[in-house]
Amino acid sequence: MATLQDGLRQRWVALAPVAGITNSIYRRICKRFGADYAVTELVSSDALGRESLRSYELARFTEVERPVAVQIFGGDPGNMARAAVLVGELHPDAIDINMGCPARKVVRNAGGSDLLRDLPRLAHVVRAVVRQSPVPVSVKIRAGWDEGSINAVEAAHIIESEGAQWITVHPRTRRQGFGGAARWEIIGAVKQAVRIPVIGNGDIVRAEDALRMFGQTGCDSVMIGRGSFGYPWIFAHVKTLLAGGTPGLPSAHARVEMALENLRLELAETEGDPLHVVRRMRKHLAWYVADLPGSKELRPRIFGAETYDQVESILRRFEALEHTDPGRGVSFAAISCDA
Repeated sequence: MATLQDGLRQRWVALAPVAGITNSIYRRICKRFGADYAVTELVSSDALGRESLRSYELARFTEVERPVAVQIFGGDPGNMARAAVLVGELHPDAIDINMGCPARKVVRNAGGSDLLRDLPRLAHVVRAVVRQSPVPVSVKIRAGWDEGSINAVEAAHIIESEGAQWITVHPRTRRQGFGGAARWEIIGAVKQAVRIPVIGNGDIVRAEDALRMFGQTGCDSVMIGRGSFGYPWIFAHVKTLLAGGTPGLPSAHARVEMALENLRLELAETEGDPLHVVRRMRKHLAWYVADLPGSKELRPRIFGAETYDQVESILRRFEALEHTDPGRGVSFAAISCDA
């Protein structure tokens, strides 16, 4: 029987975990458009130990999302081992350890990319999770903490030796955050250094970027985060290109319909005041049409909308506009974790 690890060797196209963005609803949308694999938003091991309801909600997923990994973070091996047991009870296909998040609130608690500053502790965390996890374990890392400590290859050797079954590499340092260019050659170096599958992540904004990453790094699969925001079609486009075809671009109507469906799902599945849902979704809605003619002028109106009807009225204006090749010239502000 083929395993998830086997699948990841076959040029899969995965959805990256991004806090506050890639929730269960968005993961389902991306699956519909061809994402082969998805990872949940990061979940605090400490909060899971305190039985935080919010943390369990972040870890939950639906059958439609499979194969899916639950991503956990933390710097204490014991807490991470307990977290692996707890999320294992949800029966994910894998557990992913976040060692790449640059967010201050994660790093200051010795989680995320802070582990790249202490490789012995990194080893203890991976070992503890692997020993307790009922499913395969993977790890997501960055290039290193800063330019003076690029240690992705060394970390990858440790991660492999401690029993993780694949690695995702975002080749920026923690200090870079999301600025500058992702150094894809680091993905290639990790691929050359280990035997387990390597997933490349970073600066895949258009489908053509994924093909370039495969060609330049030799990675086994790719993971897309920000390039999918408001554009889940990117997964199908990558697959079409890999098969030698030419992707068909979604019409303005299709993009508006998808934005409205996304909002309807959020309103239907989120408890609480619908106003808060609409406000939280404004940036998502703007991403769906960000590179269409007229979007710049209507963006302020989108961010002023407070009801579904108002959103629909604004977005319907795009349907009569001429569609252009998407440039994906989108501002991804306030991204709190790796993409």
